[in-house]
Formats: sequence, C-alpha cells, structure tokens
Amino acid sequence: MKTIKQVVMSAALVTVALGLGGCAGMSAQDKNTAIGAGAGAVVGGVLTGGSAVGTVGGAAVGGVIGNQVKPPK
Repeated sequence: MKTIKQVVMSAALVTVALGLGGCAGMSAQDKNTAIGAGAGAVVGGVLTGGSAVGTVGGAAVGGVIGNQVKPPK
C-alpha cells in the first residue's frame, strides 16, 4: 500500500512540475527553478518514504539548485 502512495505522489508532483515548466512567459532561470523544485520534491518524497517534510525539503533544495544553474549561452 505504501508503494502505491509513493507512485501516486510522485506522479502528481511530476504533473505539477511539467505544468509549471510549460509557462511561456517564464525566463530560463524561472523554468530551471520550477523544474528543480519538482524534481527535488519527487526525490525528497521517495527518499523519505512519502514524508511531507521530506517532499517539501526536497522541493526547497531542488528549487535553489535549479535557480543557480546557468543556462547555456
């Protein structure tokens, strides 16, 4: 049952991340931040067994990392 919960949470977070990544008015840095936050939330949720704290922490760390990534010129 816990595995199903993890799969559903991961799928929901990926859907949200892709939805945010599709915004046309976003700068490259904004897109990297959104993608990083989505990926971080998924990884944080998986690593902590679906813990809300792990998911939010992963999103925060991923967002910061995504924000600091410099797009190629």
